[in-house]
Parts: sequence; structure tokens; C-alpha cells
Amino acid sequence: MKNLPSPAASLDVQPWASTRRADQPPQAESGFLRLRRALTETPLSFLMEAHNGLSAKIAEEAGFEALWASGLTISASLGLRDSNEASWTQVLDVLEYMTDAVSIPVLVDGDTGYGNFNSVRRLVRKLGERGVAGVCIEDKLFPKTNSFIGEGQPLADVDEFCGRIRAAKDSQVDDAFTVVARTEALISGRGMAEALTRAEAYHQAGADAILIHSKQSTAAEILEFTERWARRSPIVIVPTMYYATPTESYRRAGVAAVIWANHLLRSSISAMRVTAARIREDESLIEVEGRIASVKDIFRLTANDELEDAERRYLPATAQTRAIILAASQGDVGEQPKCMVDIRGRSLIRRQIESFAASGVRQVSVVRGYGKAAVAPVGAELFDNDRFADTGEVYSLAAAYSRLQGEVVVAYGDILFRNYILSGLLAAPGDVVIAVDSLARFDAGDGRARDLVAGDRPPAADYLDETPPDLVRIGPDVAGERLAGQWIGLARFSAQGAEWLREELDRLRTEDLLETADMPLLLTRLAARHPVKLHVFSGHWLDVNTVPDLAEARNFT
Repeated sequence: MKNLPSPAASLDVQPWASTRRADQPPQAESGFLRLRRALTETPLSFLMEAHNGLSAKIAEEAGFEALWASGLTISASLGLRDSNEASWTQVLDVLEYMTDAVSIPVLVDGDTGYGNFNSVRRLVRKLGERGVAGVCIEDKLFPKTNSFIGEGQPLADVDEFCGRIRAAKDSQVDDAFTVVARTEALISGRGMAEALTRAEAYHQAGADAILIHSKQSTAAEILEFTERWARRSPIVIVPTMYYATPTESYRRAGVAAVIWANHLLRSSISAMRVTAARIREDESLIEVEGRIASVKDIFRLTANDELEDAERRYLPATAQTRAIILAASQGDVGEQPKCMVDIRGRSLIRRQIESFAASGVRQVSVVRGYGKAAVAPVGAELFDNDRFADTGEVYSLAAAYSRLQGEVVVAYGDILFRNYILSGLLAAPGDVVIAVDSLARFDAGDGRARDLVAGDRPPAADYLDETPPDLVRIGPDVAGERLAGQWIGLARFSAQGAEWLREELDRLRTEDLLETADMPLLLTRLAARHPVKLHVFSGHWLDVNTVPDLAEARNFT
């Protein structure tokens, strides 16, 4: 081994550092070059472990300048041991998701290179093609054994491992691709002299940096190594076991980069255990819902907004269907607004909004009334009927008059329905279509009997008859052959139908009926002027208005 040179005069300037002038303007740099700069131009860089696209995004948001794609944590996230049970092509798939998710460079834990020099050549080419900025390979035998398992693990022959390093450098697709050579000499108990000898051989073979690993509880042997290495090339460390050492010690020692090697996965395991145990014990989400990341945060991390922008840019311009939910009444389910009752961990109105989203209806307006401060569903536009106590549903609908443009779905705020009902309603022909349950039958004394529907003919018994009946009227005294069922509180209006709806609201206002009219009256009046089609189905919905209804709703989903 050559004589070790003297340490650099300045702790902040490494002998391998780039000569780029400080006054040169920054340019757009590849991930390859940014990783290289992180190892050569920064007094101390930090790489955070990531094991999939989501954890990579979280690490990037935290401010880390580069990622460590850990072999241990990628394997564990797949439910596999850290013994090359995950093939290199499976790891490559995970890396592609990571590089797609973030703009910061990724250094991958390449274990032993998955074989000999030939395996390393193919691995490095494929990493470069996917934008992975660098690879770390270790001088152990394939298949690898995790460094913290057992003692005295066998190491690769020095000359054979140097061949792997040269093969990696000869196969890189970018001149700035980084090859880090990791020596396990200290881990395997070979001592400091062999660690230095191996590091020097790997440096001469072309390694861009040396990772010196230790499983001691203090950093003493790492700091001895860095002192004797004398900054001939960047040194990378993984202080998993000697975590109590002050980070400033690494700066003074001239360490180029610190890898936090497995902490995102470990923290996620702890959090998932707590959440799973809590939900299992409570059989409810009440205690955990406010303590975990929101679904909205998931959408943000996975860039849903970008997809919506792209849809506007690339898809044909089409009118978007919106929904208006009439949720102003209290009902008989307690002190909270009935749209906010809990249905197995989610509010009734949240379940409605999710049903609309599943059918492509993402612009939702909610008309609040009773207890309006409690009604604030994420993503919904809010309107208020402050006169909810002495007005009807039509007055609430008029509060959202400005949103009666284009195709609109109007829904009561207290109904649950299977998604197929809404999908069928959206696809049904007609400018005004109402959803009717053909199985509903009520006595005149039942409050829900006001929604009984009379059609111009009974619903067709022949499934080949695709012509829907027209609405004649809705009211409590409908009976006989014309009884088509019950309107469930769900109606669709095309752009033309919405125009007719606005005109009818204007007439009710002129006749001083707007404050007292209900939706059955509004639809009956519309049917007297325009065709109102019936979309008839059977069951699979609930009207949640009373405590018994609430109990049934909790078994519905």
C-alpha cells in the first residue's frame, strides 16, 4: 500500500473537490452530477434511506439532498430477508418508482453486485438507464448476509473485488455515475490494517468513494480510519450502531457523507403497529383518524393536482358534472347535523362525496344549515341556508343557484347508495332523470311516503324495453298501477335540464313559494312542463333520518 498523504490543510476543502468557481452560475445538473457534487463539494452530506416511491418523496420533502436505496429496507418492504432474496431486477423496479417520484439523486445499496464482474456490468448499465445516480457494492460473497448478523463473515478476494469495481466504472452510462466501494473488513473482524489496505486497493481500482462500515457502539474505529485515510477520496459512513456520536465529529474528520440507513422503514413499522392495535381494540377509527396522515396528504404526495392539470391540457374539453348536496336539516339522529353522523369511521357526507368521486363527479357543493360549523368536508364548496328551520329543501337548493350550470346531480344529504345507482343515473337518457326504487312501498302515515312516484306507465317488466317511464308527479297519495316506487333523493340534470331547473326556481320565487316548496313539488312542476325520466332500480340504498336508520346504515357498508 502506498504511503498515506498528509491531511488536507482545510477541513472544508477536500483534495478531490471540484475546481468549479463559486461565481459561476448554477446550471441544471443531472442526478449523476448532483450526487457526485454531494460527495465532493459539501463538507458533510446526508443521505436518507428510502424503500419505495412514497418514502423517497417524504425524504425529499424533509430536505435531504440525496437518497440511500437500502437493500435491507427494500427487501423488508417486500416481506423478504436481506439475503438477496429479492432479485436485482425486482430491486430495479422499486428504484424506477423512486427515481420517478423525486428530483434528488439516488445512491443504491447494490449489495455484492449480485454476483461477479459480469453481473455488476449489467446492473450498472441498467441503473444508469433508469437515472439511478450511483451504486455501492460491498466486498462480501454472493448471496450476501446482513452485516449485523453473526461474526467473522467471509470477504471477497481483493483482486476479484477490484475487478468488480473496474467493471462497474467501465459500464457506467454517464461519466458522473458514482461507484462507492464498501469494505466490511472492520465488520468481519479483520482489523484496521486490512481495512486500510482494502480501501486503498479499491481506490486505485477506480472507486469514487469508500464506505467504511462498523458495528461498534462508538465511532472510535471509524474516526481512526478517517484519520489514517487522510482524505484521499470521499469517505461515506453508516452510523446505525454508533448513533450517539456527535455529527460535528464527522465534519472534523473529513467524512463526505452520512447515510441514515433504515430509519424511515423502522419508524413506519412502529407507527403501523400502534395504529393497527388501536383499530383492532376499538373496532373504530375514532381514536386514530386525527393522528394519522390524511387522505388529502396522500393525494398531495402522489401529485394528484398534476394529473388534473394534465387532464385539462391533454383531454378534450368537456363539461364537468358537479353535485349539489342538500344537507341543511338536523334529522332525528342526535345533536349533530345528520350528514355528519359516523358511519363506521367516516361521516355520511364524506361517504357521499367518495361515491360521487368514484363516478367521476369531483366538483361538489354542500348546502349547510343546522350546525353548519361542523359541516366542512374537505374539497367541497360550501353554501349556507341560515333559515333552515323555517324553509324547505328548495330554498336550500336556491342557495346554490349559481352552481346550476352544465350537468348537475342534486342529492339529499342523508342518503347512502351503492355506486352503481349513481353510475346508472349518470348514464341514463334524458335531460332530467330521477332515481326511483321500485321496491319502496309506504303507508300514507309514513313521512317518507311524500316521495312516492307516479309514472306515465309502470316500469317495464321486459328487460329489452329500454324506454324509461316519464314522471307524472311525486306525493304521498300515489297508488295503483302508476306507482313506480320511491324517489330516493337523487336527480340528474343535463345542461338543458339545469336551465329548466333555474327557470322553475325563478317561478317559485315569483309565486312566493320558494321558502316552503319541497323537492317533490319542484320535480312535479318540472314534469308538467318538460320530460322527467325515471331511472328505476331495486334496493341498495338507505335514507338515514332516525337512530334506527343509523344502526341500519352501519351494517350497510
